[in-house]
Amino acid sequence: MIEVALNIAAIAIALALLCNGWRLFRGPALGDRILALDTMVINVIALILLIGMIGGSSTYFEAALVLAMVGFVSTVAYCKLLLRGNIVE
Repeated sequence: MIEVALNIAAIAIALALLCNGWRLFRGPALGDRILALDTMVINVIALILLIGMIGGSSTYFEAALVLAMVGFVSTVAYCKLLLRGNIVE
């Protein structure tokens, strides 16, 4: 039963990634594209965790943690670049 639930969750997250990709390419404003990219990072983290649960490997959890840290820093840096014009002050 758990395997079925994990597969359904993986399909739902993949569908969410497709919707985020559509918003990333068709976003009316730059802010919408930034939010879509940040949401895609969160969805990829969730998908990596699901793959780790299905496969039973703890390596995927470490990869998801690294991606979460890199995704947060890159989102903050990109927003700072757009607001101020430079990243490092």
